[in-house]
Amino acid sequence: MMAQTETAPFRLDDRVAIVTGAGRGIGRAIAQVFAKAGAQVIVATRTTAPGEETVRLINEAGGKAKLVTVDLAKRDEAISLVNEVAKTFGRIDVVVHNAGVFPIVSIEEISEEDLEETLNVNLKAAFWLAKAAVPLLRAAPSPRLLFTSSVTGPRVAMAGLVHYGASKAGLNGFIRGAAMEFARDRITVNGVEPGLIRTDAMDVLADAEQQEQMAAAIPLKRLGTPEEIAYAMLYLASDQAAFVTGQTIVVDGGSLVIENAAADE
Repeated sequence: MMAQTETAPFRLDDRVAIVTGAGRGIGRAIAQVFAKAGAQVIVATRTTAPGEETVRLINEAGGKAKLVTVDLAKRDEAISLVNEVAKTFGRIDVVVHNAGVFPIVSIEEISEEDLEETLNVNLKAAFWLAKAAVPLLRAAPSPRLLFTSSVTGPRVAMAGLVHYGASKAGLNGFIRGAAMEFARDRITVNGVEPGLIRTDAMDVLADAEQQEQMAAAIPLKRLGTPEEIAYAMLYLASDQAAFVTGQTIVVDGGSLVIENAAADE
């Protein structure tokens, strides 16, 4: 018989959670949902104003949030973020690396700067955040390392985003390997792979008409919302996901089902 937990489902009461890229879109939604679930959220952003807005929204809703500005393309700043949170709160329970960059550029035209920034923020920062946070996570009752990946790269391809896809495919490899490495410490490592989500970033990739066409091709006939990614993250952060590690949850409205079915024909 399965053991019953006394913990309320999907709560993060009194836990300290770092959420990178929390100034807008999916990151902001994760920060808000975690705060609503009881976490003290560290809103980590590269630019101040969007992060301040996220903190304001959380505090006005009765949650707790603190802003830390950080450029995750730089190793030392990623490590300093973790150290600053540890110094302020004395603990870290959850790290969500959501920050990502995606300059739209072809392989033939990509610059060293574009490639370095993409790999540094999307992939290498995962190593530096984990390296700095794991000593503190070992002391947490329910330690979590979580990552926003993407269906682009691990499962599908998109012209102009080969560098982004490569970084996310690498991130999925990191999730699986880190899950094995940190299992002995009870630190679970998981991620979410969003499909087409209605965010500011989507507005960069496609105009309103193109987004309507994208939505029509999705089995559920709409784009996803940042909150739908955030609630998948909340599950992975919760006590109820304690036996889940080395996994990614695809949240794409069924898009991959169509592609897999076409491949089988």
